[in-house]
Order: sequence, then structure tokens, then C-alpha cells
Amino acid sequence: MLQRRHVLTLPAAPMSVALARRTGEYVYTSWGVAPGDTVLDRALLILSELVANSVRHAAGVSPSLDVVYATGGGVLAFAVYDRHPHRPDLLRAAAAGGGLAMVAEVTAECGGTAAVHPDPGTGGKGIWVTLPLDPA
Repeated sequence: MLQRRHVLTLPAAPMSVALARRTGEYVYTSWGVAPGDTVLDRALLILSELVANSVRHAAGVSPSLDVVYATGGGVLAFAVYDRHPHRPDLLRAAAAGGGLAMVAEVTAECGGTAAVHPDPGTGGKGIWVTLPLDPA
């Protein structure tokens, strides 16, 4: 269960990549994840790619995007929601290469999960990533 949650709404613009990353670093460290933690570094890399992907591919349909940061139950989780109706197949994207392939690869290396969920409220989708936190 994810006990902590923070939501940030950003414009679908290139500057949002850095802002989402800095916010993630601040939020997670304020929740006790050590700065420089390997899982945090990988999470911020994945998050940056997901935000950049939304900016690159969804901005025409989705002028804003939502980033959800969460933690609890030994996991660090986050999602990027946009209003574009296309839902990428993460398995197919992983085989094809590119940004989503990196997301799938780094998520798997961390023992995490990534999933695309429809957002009925907007007609768009959210890509959720969950990474286990090291108990040490």
C-alpha cells in the first residue's frame, strides 16, 4: 500500500522534465529515501524519460501532464499521466528500442514493474512504475 503521495501538474513543455526530476528528488528525500540512493537515481532517470516522452508525443493533445510520486510498503512508485489516448505496449516498445525500451530495461534491472493504465476521466493514460526500496 502506498501511504505517501504527491501530485504535480506541469505544462507539456521541455522545461517540465527537469522540474519533475527535481521535485521527485525533493519529495522522495523528504520521505526518507537517501539522496544518491541507487534506486532513487534510477527512478529519476525513468521519470525523466516518461515526462520527456509525454512532452514529445502528447503535447498536441495534452497541454498538461500529471506526475504522481508515491511510496510505501517498501516501494518507490511514480506515474506520468497525459491526455493522449495512445497506450503504448511496453513489451513491444522494449523490443523496439528507444526511450520506453530504456524504461522497461532499467525497471526490470531494479526488480520493479511498469504498466500502462487508461485514465477514464481524461481519455488518456498513465504509465506507473514501481521499484523496490533496498531495506538497508
